[in-house]
Amino acid sequence: MMTSMIGALESGLLYSLMALGVFITYRILDFPDLTVDGSFTTGAAIGTVMTISGTPPWLAIIYAFIGGALAGMCTGLLHTKGKINGLLSGIIMMIALYSINLRILGKPVLSLRNEANAFDEAPIWLVGSIISISVVVLLLLFLKTNMGLSLRATGDNNRMIRSFGANTDNTIILGVALSNALVACSGALVAHSLNGANNSLGIGMIVIGLASVIIGEAIFGSQSLIRSLIAVVVGAIIYRIIYALALRVPWLDSQDMKLITAVIIICALVIPSVRRAIKQKSLAKKRTEEVLASLGQSGTGGAR
Repeated sequence: MMTSMIGALESGLLYSLMALGVFITYRILDFPDLTVDGSFTTGAAIGTVMTISGTPPWLAIIYAFIGGALAGMCTGLLHTKGKINGLLSGIIMMIALYSINLRILGKPVLSLRNEANAFDEAPIWLVGSIISISVVVLLLLFLKTNMGLSLRATGDNNRMIRSFGANTDNTIILGVALSNALVACSGALVAHSLNGANNSLGIGMIVIGLASVIIGEAIFGSQSLIRSLIAVVVGAIIYRIIYALALRVPWLDSQDMKLITAVIIICALVIPSVRRAIKQKSLAKKRTEEVLASLGQSGTGGAR
């Protein structure tokens, strides 16, 4: 049990970068980006192939980061310059990346066993913790700069920020590129932790990323930027813990994991709504009682 929990913590920390990338497009930019499923595998492919070819593992991960940024940039260009719907732009790029990833890998499955690894010098949980904390701090600092504020304003009110003379096309391209760069970096780290990559590694990543964001916000809220960023990281860890616990249920199989993910997301979305409805109902009942009490008091006073 303890081994499963440690493994879930390690996986959660590595996948948290992907969840932070999804947070940028889903929450900050309000952009439905499906490139994630392709760019995650792109990062894993670049990180694996370059490491096998003799590149130092951490340099290979940096190249994976750049590769993901280029993929995101293409999606942003399709949307802003090609005037293609955002959702469709992501789907087109995801399909294109499937073939590109196969080209990079050279074959469907590539092993990293007996090769240099990013986690040779330190355990996964330590490296993952350092990277997650560093990325959260850097994102927090970036999103408070003028460019970061433009990015946040573009997602809040595109028309308003354009009226102030800001180029929203550039901010959208930057945001989607940064998002997919983090996703690809997560893919490279996961490939190193798994000692290999395959062309189907990124399938369903957008769902996992959304689940992490929604779970984190449902538990910790999103009242401030730093709270939202920390909630995403913790949400990714909680998701992996739930995943690990589900695998230990005797009548559940690995093939049921997609269904479990869907159930987790439904619960994360429904529970806050139910809680809010109960709170509003309780508040309305309290106000009704106060009004009735005040009417009763005024009626008593009139009788006198």
